[in-house]
Amino acid sequence: MSLQTTLLPALFSVKRNVIAAEKKTSSILIDDSVIDRVAVICPNIGIVYSGMGPDFRVLVTKARKSAQAYWKIYGTYPPTRVLTQEIATVMQQATQSGGVRPYGVSLLVAGWDSHRGPTLYQVDPSGSFWAWKASAIGKNMVNAKTFLEKRYNDDISLEDAIHTALLTLKEGFEGQMTEKTIEIGVITVPTPEELEAESPDGITGRVKPTFRKLTEEEVRDYLSL
Repeated sequence: MSLQTTLLPALFSVKRNVIAAEKKTSSILIDDSVIDRVAVICPNIGIVYSGMGPDFRVLVTKARKSAQAYWKIYGTYPPTRVLTQEIATVMQQATQSGGVRPYGVSLLVAGWDSHRGPTLYQVDPSGSFWAWKASAIGKNMVNAKTFLEKRYNDDISLEDAIHTALLTLKEGFEGQMTEKTIEIGVITVPTPEELEAESPDGITGRVKPTFRKLTEEEVRDYLSL
């Protein structure tokens, strides 16, 4: 089985979550605007992958359905660990089902919830998953993890986290890093005041941090620094 792999470092800190991904195409004729390495699952959880794009698309769809089902039952989006476990279960089931092959992707799932705060999980094709403070998957991941071990600290700011993620990507990057070949997702942790705020229907704790992908203009600004 041939897998398309890429380095996907994800930098985690106590206060912030940052995930960065390399987005490169095999031909200049391909419209890369329709290719997404970083996907939003729900407002507080994002995901990146290394491996086969079609398999990732299927898992993203299943994860979004699971997040909406959780919302429908509990009125809030799922904790990161719960959603990660749902994804890992789907991937594990494929390893022991007749007539199907394992999913050809490794995943990094980053999110925030009121129970555990900011968290980062890695999911392998086997369905195994682990929590990390900082991690990388894909090509050159050993060197990338070594680089993160030297640079990581618990008090890193969001700006420094983004720069560290970009430096980690640069370690094994082929060609020029531009806003067209890099995707960055960030999670901003809400303040205590935001968490205590009430939604229009009177339910507290409904305010969640927003996972979002940085625009090309924002990525360009970080690359120019």
